Amino acid sequence: MLININFLKLNKLIIIKFMTNKHYLLLIVITFLFGSAYPVQKLIFNENVPPILMGSLRMLIVFVCLIPFWRFKIPNKKYWLPLFFFSICMGFMANLFMTLSLKEAAIVSPIIIGSQLAIPFAILLSSFFLKEKVNFKKWILIFTSFVGVSILSFDPLIRNEIFALFLISFMAFFYASAQVFSRYLKELDVTLTNCIMGLCGFFFLFITSYIFEGNIINNLIKINFKSWLLILHSAIFVSIAAHMSMFYLYRIYPVNKVIPFYALFPIFGILQTMLIFNEMPTFIIILGGLIVITSIYLLNKLD
Repeated sequence: MLININFLKLNKLIIIKFMTNKHYLLLIVITFLFGSAYPVQKLIFNENVPPILMGSLRMLIVFVCLIPFWRFKIPNKKYWLPLFFFSICMGFMANLFMTLSLKEAAIVSPIIIGSQLAIPFAILLSSFFLKEKVNFKKWILIFTSFVGVSILSFDPLIRNEIFALFLISFMAFFYASAQVFSRYLKELDVTLTNCIMGLCGFFFLFITSYIFEGNIINNLIKINFKSWLLILHSAIFVSIAAHMSMFYLYRIYPVNKVIPFYALFPIFGILQTMLIFNEMPTFIIILGGLIVITSIYLLNKLD
């Protein structure tokens, strides 16, 4: 019996240490889907779908799809406040600024690069609120990631995109804030947190759309079939399938084995943007992007 137990322990250690080929493939699919979020949403907005309404519809689909897994279980009261702030930051504010930045932008690649600031923002917020230590190497990488984004502003093509970069920086901040609040929700099932996040996101985005984008019924009627398919892709394949698959891998491997692959997401996103919109990144965009992506990759490796 002792031999069997030791074998199981050894087997578990091997699984944790060495990632299987199918999980490497799964990570590639996940990051490909994450990368598709930006060009897909830009395609939706090019069909004249109001951005905030689109965000609310995406959150509604997430909520409806996760209801069978949530089963209306009410969490302990001690989780209510962090769950509320997590839902507001992730479901409402991050979605709001992401959709507005993509609607504003004429070029998608810099927006994808700018979104990577979520990771250094998360480290800074964790240091301030959770008192997590940030060593000298991390400070250097945080600084270089912001420098990389700042370099983008020197590209003549980006001068008209500064406001869009400003908006995506807010998205990165609120996304990072949500990650900090999620630290207080570790004991809750991810389907519960994401389902409530979807409900809150839908509610607040729907109201915001009604206030700023006009008659919602008329806007809904104008959405064509192609746009509905793209919205479904954004909700089901990106917000649910990709995120849930990532959480699945977190349960099998240490976070530092999985999270460095996150650096593939902007690469896939930019490649898809090039294919869909025929965007050819300039030297400055490539330089800034490489600095940001390398900094983010090394930051993830240090965790």
